[in-house]
Amino acid sequence: MIDIKELRTRYDEIKANIQNRWMKVDLDKIIQDQDKRAELLHDIEELRAKRNENAKKMKGKMDNDVRQALIAEGKALKDELAAKEADFAVIDAEFSEEARTIPNYAHPEAPVGKEDKDSLAIKFHGEPKKFTFQPKDHVQLGEELDILDFESGAKVAGQKFYYVKNKAVILQMAMERYAMDIVIKHGFTPFITPDIAKEEILQGIGFNPRGAESNIYTLEGTGTCLVGTAEITLGGYYQNAILEKKDLPIKMTGLSHCFRREAGGAGQYSKGLYRVHQFSKLEMFIYCLPEESDNFHKELLSIEEEIFSGLGLAYRVVDTATGDLGAPAYRKFDIEAWMPGRGENGEYGEVTSTSNCTDYQARSLNIRYRDDDGKIKFVHMLNGTAVALSRAMVAVMENYQNEDGSITIPEALVKYTGFDKIEK
Repeated sequence: MIDIKELRTRYDEIKANIQNRWMKVDLDKIIQDQDKRAELLHDIEELRAKRNENAKKMKGKMDNDVRQALIAEGKALKDELAAKEADFAVIDAEFSEEARTIPNYAHPEAPVGKEDKDSLAIKFHGEPKKFTFQPKDHVQLGEELDILDFESGAKVAGQKFYYVKNKAVILQMAMERYAMDIVIKHGFTPFITPDIAKEEILQGIGFNPRGAESNIYTLEGTGTCLVGTAEITLGGYYQNAILEKKDLPIKMTGLSHCFRREAGGAGQYSKGLYRVHQFSKLEMFIYCLPEESDNFHKELLSIEEEIFSGLGLAYRVVDTATGDLGAPAYRKFDIEAWMPGRGENGEYGEVTSTSNCTDYQARSLNIRYRDDDGKIKFVHMLNGTAVALSRAMVAVMENYQNEDGSITIPEALVKYTGFDKIEK
């Protein structure tokens, strides 16, 4: 969440930012509830002081009438305090929930717009692949080569589940190791993370674990959820910790399964592997000093570019519009790779994203560091996709297909696969 002390001092900026993100947040009610909360807290502190004074008086010598009066006064104070504390618990919980709905501030250069079409392409790399034949999409390629099975996935687990088979299994593992090697080279510590996290961690990261809008699978009765990304588990790793400045930045990379409901994710651009309920992903995560987060955000993007340019894929870099940022993100860059089978003539499709969330997640998760002056401050937290294996598979299969229906393995992956082509 943002610093709630700024609700009044930066009111106009916060209000405009909410509007630029096309979010529905009742900022005025949140401020009113903040005042109620502060008033009740003041009353509680006064009652506690009176109760303590009453307790001190009870220790002295006095006649019975005075003692009985003090006992009656103490009981009345206790009852009044209990009522105030109960009222405070209600308003505090309501205010905390409301405050979490306020989005992070947006970078001044982030394009203002409602949807992904309002995002700004800031860089193009490579030329989209041109074929001397009509290219197939990855679904047709996968079925003809017997390396993807969507029908059996739907039969066993439901729609948007699938089986990866035969040489595609080795190809996916090769992309995983290829990306891991690059990320480790840049100083990231590798993790395999839990696939489950507590709801409080999801809320702290900025995911809504419940409700019709939620994209998360909740495990009923457990207070836990299946994670949609290792950002959640890597971001929760240092919950309630005070880090030492000398230990920053902390760079982590986590391999996990990702589970997403993808409610409403229909249409031709969502077919096959592009939008599914389960996939594997290698995620990058950085904890750093506030003054360094912009530079680390650029570093994450450059690593993502290194991974996809190394695969010989054409792509563009997109500066994400405010309405498509997501509440925790201050700024977000996407890489969209060229996918020949997407639409009638091919189209760019998102394969990675990287976000600078500044101190938004750190405040909710209480992750801080001790500065040189001894003061405790909130760290900045950033995340970036190294490789989402399902979408990377789409891009590789479609761009490296041959007229005979086979798929050539990108040169960078051959040393990991042990073969250079997938054939019928």
